[in-house]
Amino acid sequence: MLQLLKDSMLAKVGGLLLLVLLLCIPLAEIDRINNERGDSQREAAAELAATYAGPQTVVGPLLLVPYVERWMEPLRDAQGKVIGQEARSKEMAHVVFPDKLHIEGSMTPQQRYRGIFKIPFYTLDATLSGGFAAFDPEAVAHSEPGSKIEFKAPLVAFNVSDLRGLDGSPALTVNGAELRLRQRVPGLPDESWFANGIHAPLGGAALAAWQSRAPLPFEMKLSLVGQDTLSMVPIAEETSAHLKSPWAHPSFGGRFLAAQREVTPQGFDAHWRVSSLVSSAREQVRVDLAGRADATAASANGNVRASAQPFNPQSFDVSLAQPINVYSMSTRAGKYGALFIGLVLMAAFMFELFRKLRLHPVQYGLVGLSIAIFFLLLLALSEKLAFWLAYAGAAGASVLLLGIYFAAVLGSRKRGAGFAAFVAVLYGALYGLLASESNALLLGALLIFGMLSALMLMTRKVDWYALSRRPEAAPAALTDPA
Repeated sequence: MLQLLKDSMLAKVGGLLLLVLLLCIPLAEIDRINNERGDSQREAAAELAATYAGPQTVVGPLLLVPYVERWMEPLRDAQGKVIGQEARSKEMAHVVFPDKLHIEGSMTPQQRYRGIFKIPFYTLDATLSGGFAAFDPEAVAHSEPGSKIEFKAPLVAFNVSDLRGLDGSPALTVNGAELRLRQRVPGLPDESWFANGIHAPLGGAALAAWQSRAPLPFEMKLSLVGQDTLSMVPIAEETSAHLKSPWAHPSFGGRFLAAQREVTPQGFDAHWRVSSLVSSAREQVRVDLAGRADATAASANGNVRASAQPFNPQSFDVSLAQPINVYSMSTRAGKYGALFIGLVLMAAFMFELFRKLRLHPVQYGLVGLSIAIFFLLLLALSEKLAFWLAYAGAAGASVLLLGIYFAAVLGSRKRGAGFAAFVAVLYGALYGLLASESNALLLGALLIFGMLSALMLMTRKVDWYALSRRPEAAPAALTDPA
């Protein structure tokens, strides 16, 4: 019975299938290590964001007009009878958005390191220009009937999501007058998103123009450092932007994609045009400012208020995407691990079948384990080298090892070289799958179909029952000349 199982091709195939399943265990462990390294990379990016600067969202500039609304409310006794009048007031801010806002800038990429991990950053050098329409006091709505509004001196507000990224103080000119920006000014709700930004109270010619209800043109020179992604919020009636960069692998996202873009090996050049008719960013700014003002007033009156919601306005984005993420590439390669091991073991089985040789299960196991180790070697090398170099090095080492091993196992250098050439073709096909992500499914399906077709054509005349009944002369075959 034992000899029958030894000579049975069906038992041999079943054993190989079981071996492939067992080799999925080290593949799963390698995939776990790869995921841990990917998590470590993301932690490195988060640490750099915490200690240096994170992704940036640019909002502004816009004009804030603080005011106090005053009104009288009836004062009642315990029985509800009116016994007098009580003066009430609340501080608010009216938002004036630009009529037009144009952003003209360039993004200079740079790399920062955290251990072995390389994180992309950028420096944005931009000019923001536009203008505010003449202020109309009648546009400010009264929240209480019969109330009176007292306006305070307006200020220009500007904010980015991480102020640590500001490289020096932005240069702001309004109506030809240079204004000094500072971080905290009175007149804004403490928890307003804009209260944590930078502001410039109007003064001189700018204040005189506002008081005479004249339009206010502005220009701001900005230098900003950020990590990976730049988001710009379209707050004007018409917002346009033009960005260029030597980074050749941009990723465009957000609510509004670039109207025009050109990506070349020398970098990218992109244009955006967004109208307030298609964006709710302005309303999101108003709601945020009004909602947090109400929350501040409720807190001052001793009322319990809900926690403030994060401010996430609509925006258009550009990211400095990594051309090759070694961990995602290694993960994708590992997904073909079981198939790759199965194809190599199938090739070894074909040599055994047609050359009348006998390979021991331990030899099959060593061959499969060497393929699994290739994926670990690929991960380790790709952290130090360019991915294609890491892949070539790991694949070359694996092909050389299998060629030398099978030259001895099959008793012929020619057979060993033939087997190594087959494995090299498989590695080349796998790299093609990884390099062509959009066509990976098609190429993978063609690879599997081609291998299955070759197997079926090569064995179409094999009498499997006869092979199972016929003993195999293993010792003599090991010294069979090439």
